[in-house]
Amino acid sequence: MKRNIITGTGICIPPFIRKNEDFINSTFYNEDGVAINKPAAQIIEDFRKITGIEERRYADPSLNASSMAAIAAEEAIRASGIDRETIDQIIVAHNYGDLVPGSFQPDTVPSLASRVKFRLGIRNPSCVAYDVLFGCPGWLQGLIQADCFIKAGSASRCLIIGTETLSRIIDDSDRDSMIFADGAGAAILETSEVGDRNQGIMSTAARSDCGDETFFIGLGTSYSPEARGCGTGYIKMKGRKVYEYAMKHVPEAMKDCLDKSGATIGDLKMVFIHQANEKMDEGILKAFYKLYGIDKMPENIMPMSIHWLGNSSVATVPTLYHLVKQQQVEGFDLQEGDLIMFASVGAGMNINAVCYRY
Repeated sequence: MKRNIITGTGICIPPFIRKNEDFINSTFYNEDGVAINKPAAQIIEDFRKITGIEERRYADPSLNASSMAAIAAEEAIRASGIDRETIDQIIVAHNYGDLVPGSFQPDTVPSLASRVKFRLGIRNPSCVAYDVLFGCPGWLQGLIQADCFIKAGSASRCLIIGTETLSRIIDDSDRDSMIFADGAGAAILETSEVGDRNQGIMSTAARSDCGDETFFIGLGTSYSPEARGCGTGYIKMKGRKVYEYAMKHVPEAMKDCLDKSGATIGDLKMVFIHQANEKMDEGILKAFYKLYGIDKMPENIMPMSIHWLGNSSVATVPTLYHLVKQQQVEGFDLQEGDLIMFASVGAGMNINAVCYRY
């Protein structure tokens, strides 16, 4: 039996660490431009309790989204042991393209995937390079697309990358800016005879809700009175609405995916969920298990990297998966045959999930 399996992964975690205490001299404002009437230290501590984030990584000026993507891709190619000229598709998920520090001008032409192919030195014209814009679930949607292309016979080997430099499009006067971070994660997906091992992608699920939910995350003006109306767009989100949307719909998509796989909830060993907010992720997992009549989710089911890496959007899931594979997340260890799930939610609003046999 043939199934599509991940044969190599790679990451780029920027070296610069920005800790919570580095925001201590910030002045935070509400959406209406009025200063929040709390000491910065209290705002930061409340933020930590909700999100779990203690520090995050920012790219230095020498790195941008496409260069980080290429670094992660190089590692994934090495790990897979493949000839890069045999890659059929390069799929790069991002949301803001290459951003020059201080410019706020997204650069997306040529595509980041084309830039990555150039940086990798791939000459094969049959290697098609393109980008995916799907919010934070972009990398996972790229994985789903690659799986479909391979199953359709249009490809046999794909490189899927998620990369972002969110630190370059945040509003320092908005407390939500402390959530965002930079990074890149990559994976090689290829078809293989799996035999009795039963490895690979078993099922997928995705949905887009584009009514009022469409604008829960987008660009908006600075909250600072001095910068309001300057025309510069910063990443903005309606946090409460995003939370409510995710709590309602992500568990449903996860259940849809698991049910399609033919496995049971008891078979599931680990869930790699988008690292957006620790409390939200915990709530999603609890709601997911309740859909199966289980009131308490198992221990060691949800590895987390948000505490020290923050939310790097499309990069969070592939980065976390790589770290667990490399036994760099304490208490989590993947064994051959383990059934795992990838899941994500983000701007659009979009949700997806993948069941995968390791």
